[in-house]
Amino acid sequence: MRLETFFEKFELFADGPNAVGKLRELVLELAVQGKLVEQDSNENPSLVGLRDVTRVVCALTVNEEAVPAGWVSIPLGCAIASNTGGGTPSKQNPAYWNGLIPWASVKDIQSEKFLTTTIDSITEEGLRNSSSKLIPENRLLIVTRMGLGKLAINKIPVAINQDLRAIEPNEALDLDYAYLLFKALKLIGKGVTVKGVTVGELHSMPVALPPLAEQKRIVAKVDELMALCDRLETQQRERDTRHAALVRASLARFAEAPTPANLDFLFHNSYAITPADLRKSILTLAVQGKLVPQDPNDEPAESLLAKLEREKSRITKEQGLRPPKNVPAIMVQSYPHEIPDSWQWSRIGHLALVIDYGTSEKAGSDSTKVPIYRMGNIVGGRLIDENLKYVDPCIDDLPGLYLRTKDILFNRTNSYELVGKSGIFNGQDHSATFASYLIRIRLPETFLFPAFFSLAMNAPYFRETQIEPEIVQQCGQANFNGTKLASTVVPVPPIAEQRRIVAKVDQLMALVDRLEEQLAASRAAAENLMAAVVAELTVPG
Repeated sequence: MRLETFFEKFELFADGPNAVGKLRELVLELAVQGKLVEQDSNENPSLVGLRDVTRVVCALTVNEEAVPAGWVSIPLGCAIASNTGGGTPSKQNPAYWNGLIPWASVKDIQSEKFLTTTIDSITEEGLRNSSSKLIPENRLLIVTRMGLGKLAINKIPVAINQDLRAIEPNEALDLDYAYLLFKALKLIGKGVTVKGVTVGELHSMPVALPPLAEQKRIVAKVDELMALCDRLETQQRERDTRHAALVRASLARFAEAPTPANLDFLFHNSYAITPADLRKSILTLAVQGKLVPQDPNDEPAESLLAKLEREKSRITKEQGLRPPKNVPAIMVQSYPHEIPDSWQWSRIGHLALVIDYGTSEKAGSDSTKVPIYRMGNIVGGRLIDENLKYVDPCIDDLPGLYLRTKDILFNRTNSYELVGKSGIFNGQDHSATFASYLIRIRLPETFLFPAFFSLAMNAPYFRETQIEPEIVQQCGQANFNGTKLASTVVPVPPIAEQRRIVAKVDQLMALVDRLEEQLAASRAAAENLMAAVVAELTVPG
């Protein structure tokens, strides 16, 4: 396949991850392989040009590697006239800084090809009293550590710091082609704390050098193709903007009628909505009472909660549990959003039979013992039985901390984004326990359907309004304790409606799972197609 045909058919590959970025990489790869423009036998071979150079940092040596006609394989240093390092004037001396000399560091080398200004500047005194050097314009500034591989061409005289090298190509290497060559090199640094590449390593890197006239033709062709990439990128951004509007309209349509048919419409080929966002929308509709219709024959939540209040102490006493104490009464200003008239808001501490922490006993790998659920076992609102650890059944915390089916586990400490995730236990009673950085919530199944409250605790409102404002950062970890969890508020529908909502959520989430698999397969096919075409374009010979 010709590269022009590849560009013409780009829509076939555009859905692959970072498609335009990969296209830019392909253009660079073809450029330095001699596959972007035709070779001209009338041009002086690059070896002739190299033999005529007057300034070079490495003696000319030729590598025994197959290259296109007229090209030569050499160490990079054979095409470099000078390679200058830099330094930093003392920060303790204000007389060295804020002068008239632009001073470049890694933070000045971004995605732009040309460097025309710098964030910092130094004085003549600062330049004299440091190892920094004033670099003439039109040098290639290469980052050799702390951002390895970034580069730019300076269009102004500039001093540089110790993380940069200023490369001056010799007569055999065009400056703009040198920029492309370094972009394609993919420098790999060495070092434990800071990855870097030494001057010697840089000079010894093997490169294939075209004749000077061909270098200029390659640069012109790359500029043409990169401009086309820019247009493709602009078209994708415009498409994404249109898609975002369509997504908002489709989500509104889904909110009005959350049916499988309308869910399928959200995955229309003309735009994309992420499955993660769709799952959040489903949970939001569920806790707002918009996913299933209300039934006037259902016992209202107010009556349900009154019964629970009367029976809770009896249930906890019979089961030997200690319910949460001193949970504040719920106030109107605590309501996160509107709910149907037949619903009520309640604090989890008013609903729960028990809210307690897990065991701190050391866990091991002996699978004949009692499995213990940890933070990593909570995934997407579910508990997964992967990478389980085990504790001895004779520990003091058992049998008191055995899980019962429908117990909800809440992660109370770890990194900020992981605090607050929760899942429901669907295993057998007294078959597993849980770790100390999890909190167990047990609800009375006579009055409440735990699966509904598990999904409510995974709904966006719960994290945004109940968890995040109360997270405390300590010693590099985020924390949210059981007292705060008892005070969080959740909506309480009639119990019959709780069951209908969970059934509807399960149906829609299963459909999202299938649609996500189809979407992943489609994107994988686009990526594989692009990889196959790239392989065809870059095959040797």
